[in-house]
Amino acid sequence: MVDIMSLWLPILVSAVFVFILSTLIHMVFGYHANDFKKVPDESAFADAIRKLNIPPGYYMYPCAQSSSEWKSPEFQEKVKAGPNLMMTTWPAGTGMAGSLIQWFVYSILIGIFAAYVAGRALGPDPYYLAVFRFVGVTTFACYAIAGWQEVIWYKRPVAVALKNTFDGLLYALVTAGTFGWLWPR
Repeated sequence: MVDIMSLWLPILVSAVFVFILSTLIHMVFGYHANDFKKVPDESAFADAIRKLNIPPGYYMYPCAQSSSEWKSPEFQEKVKAGPNLMMTTWPAGTGMAGSLIQWFVYSILIGIFAAYVAGRALGPDPYYLAVFRFVGVTTFACYAIAGWQEVIWYKRPVAVALKNTFDGLLYALVTAGTFGWLWPR
C-alpha cells in the first residue's frame, strides 16, 4: 500500500498534462467544433429570449414539477406540440477563466481518486504497467463513462459522447503514464 500523500507529484503533474492536452484538443485539433448546432436566425432567437430575462440556470421545456403533472393531458399536449428543450443560461460576459480553473481542479480530483485506488492496490515498487492499468482504468471511468448519461437522459448526440469518450481515453493514458513515471520507488 502507498500513502496517497506520497503521490502528490503524479497527481499534480498529470493534471497539468491533462490541462495542456485538453487545450490542444479544443483549440488546435478542432474535432469538437461541431458539437453544438447553431439555432436558426440567431438574432431573432436572442431578441426573443432576452425579453424573457431568464436568470442563469439549467432549464427544461416543457417541465413537469410532479409525476401527476407529467401525466396530465395539458402537459402531454405541450410535449407533442414542441419544441422540447433543455438549456443552460449564464450571465452575459461570462469568461472562460472560472471554467478553466474548475477543469484543472477536477483533473486534480480525478488524480486523487486514481492515487487512492492504485495506492491501495499496489505496493511501493510495482511494475510500470501495474500502475498504468489501475490509474488508467480509474481515470478513464472518471473522464469518460459518466458522460454517457447525457446521451441517455438529456439527448446529447452520440457523436459528441464518442468524441468525449475518446478525449477521456487520451486523458486516462496521459494520467496513467504520468503516474507510472512518477510513482515513488
